[in-house]
Amino acid sequence: MPTYAYRAVDPGKSCDRCRQGFETIQRITEPALIKCPHCKNPISRLLFAPAVVIKGSPMSETDRKIKEYEKEGKWSHAAELADKEAEKTKREDLKVRALEDYKKAGYDFDKYET
Repeated sequence: MPTYAYRAVDPGKSCDRCRQGFETIQRITEPALIKCPHCKNPISRLLFAPAVVIKGSPMSETDRKIKEYEKEGKWSHAAELADKEAEKTKREDLKVRALEDYKKAGYDFDKYET
């Protein structure tokens, strides 16, 4: 069950507990408290910014551009950019992506193998 924080609407007319603020555990389906359980004066629920968790590493500008080219169907542009970036950064995932995009662009690598 979530924990909610409450504080007095008018600190001058409230008890120490709601003036300083307090937390209470409630079900999500329960309505918000509107009066302090001790002094019965009006209280309001405090809102907090949600925690944001970013998984993985952030997308680089080059990754964004490659994705944009792929979305537009510009496979050779995407492949060339991925190939150059893979050469610079030694990223194996970009090498694979470049090969896939070259194939989508119509390049046939099988005929070049000996």
